[in-house]
Amino acid sequence: MIGLRSWVARRLLLGVAQTAAVVLLVFALTEALPGDAAVALAGDQPDPERIAAIREALHLDRPAYERLADWAAGLLHGDFGTSLTSGRPVSSYIADGFGPTVLLAVLTMVLLVPAGVGLGVLAARHEGRLADRLVSSVTLGVYAVPEFAFGVLLITVFALRLGWLPPTAVGYGTDLLAHPAALVLPVLVLLSRPVCSLARLVRAGMIDALASPYVAQARRYGISGARIQYAHALPNAIAPAAQQLARTIDWLLCGVIVVEALYVIPGLGTVLMNAVAERDVPVVQGLAVVFGLTAVVLNLGADLVVHRFSPRAGVAA
Repeated sequence: MIGLRSWVARRLLLGVAQTAAVVLLVFALTEALPGDAAVALAGDQPDPERIAAIREALHLDRPAYERLADWAAGLLHGDFGTSLTSGRPVSSYIADGFGPTVLLAVLTMVLLVPAGVGLGVLAARHEGRLADRLVSSVTLGVYAVPEFAFGVLLITVFALRLGWLPPTAVGYGTDLLAHPAALVLPVLVLLSRPVCSLARLVRAGMIDALASPYVAQARRYGISGARIQYAHALPNAIAPAAQQLARTIDWLLCGVIVVEALYVIPGLGTVLMNAVAERDVPVVQGLAVVFGLTAVVLNLGADLVVHRFSPRAGVAA
């Protein structure tokens, strides 16, 4: 069996390689974006000389490999570059959008873990009975609804028809904690699909664990049912659930573009959309690198959790 230290070292090396691959892929994809930032900055009636001057000022006339080397060297020092449209550091754009996105992610995770695990345990404890069928049917039905459609439905019912909640976060700025009512609908939309997938994973994991030979042996030793369920079966169900949680956090931080656009929340998704629309390549690159690094770190953390609760699964992975 591979020792924990050597296993962690392999994972860290793999994470470094994945990070380098993310940097190269992000640069290649942004280079392939259609359009020209110099043309966009030149105005509605661009003059060829003005375009050439802008390209020279922004170093867009240099070979791609030179710009890649300079950009990668800056990343090593924490410099994400400068916006082409405003001249502001890309890090300031990330800082502006980081707060609302992280707030949504944290609130969602605080509710997701107890709700998803609780529903999964409830369904597993009552396998085949009414509670199990109800949880399975509701989670499957909710999971089948796309986030955008679910968000529009919530706005229609709770904001427009009943008037209980604001339809968007317009006018609230980035200080959304001061206006908690504006967070209710976005968090519900973000919860809708992850809580369903997490509940179904925990249910399946607990049912498999409860049917395993070591649980049968524990029952023969007279160990109580509650201890078997929560001290033996649940930890084995957490291993696949931890990987799902890592993917969920990654999605919450990197893939909330639809929710932020629907509820007009000034987070990282909105910043990314605006940067793509303006062909602001450094901002797109900086955000993509942040998203990629987040995915690498979260998956490494999930692997550590899996290795802790289910060492065989971790080594196999």
